[in-house]
Amino acid sequence: MYVEKPMIIFLDKLASRSPEPGGGSASALVGAVGAALVSMVGNLTLGKEKYADVQGQVEELLKSSEKLRDELQGLIQKDTEVYGDLSAVFKLPRQTDAEKAERTAKIQDALKKATEVPFEIAEKCLEAARLSETAADIGNVGAVSDAGVAVLFAEAAAQGAALNVKINVNSIEDKNFSESKWARIQEILEETASLREKVVKVTYEKLG
Repeated sequence: MYVEKPMIIFLDKLASRSPEPGGGSASALVGAVGAALVSMVGNLTLGKEKYADVQGQVEELLKSSEKLRDELQGLIQKDTEVYGDLSAVFKLPRQTDAEKAERTAKIQDALKKATEVPFEIAEKCLEAARLSETAADIGNVGAVSDAGVAVLFAEAAAQGAALNVKINVNSIEDKNFSESKWARIQEILEETASLREKVVKVTYEKLG
């Protein structure tokens, strides 16, 4: 798994001509970094006498952000796997009508699976953006800039995941599937943009 190897291995492969990892995996990584920054704010707030009245909330924040970070780290790898599967089915034989039909069906199935992963990444990035708002509101003011960076990363990663959803749904023949996925993505992008605006505003206000 990429997350267990030196970062340079992932970045070198990302920069190469290899079909994976790509934008989906990169988005998951950026989202995981955003979640990690939320955890950083939480850890710098936990146990501080000045923030004694929010310790319970901070503990919950940390549980949520660490769970989210773990999930996004897993999605870095998962995205490479579904894209690899999609690339493989495009190479299936198509000499006969039967082969063509089987290849088309498998491509459609693989496209749906390749859509589900960046879709999940986008959902997780929305969660990261929501958590960054909490971090900015109740976290250690000395680390509020990290909450601001977290929301910026969360929104950027959600946008990146959305692009990867879009490129797949454009080729999916099941319009109910495509339209429902894309409609939800629009909602996610709208909320992450709103959260980014709010959290960045709070961040600058607290920085003075």
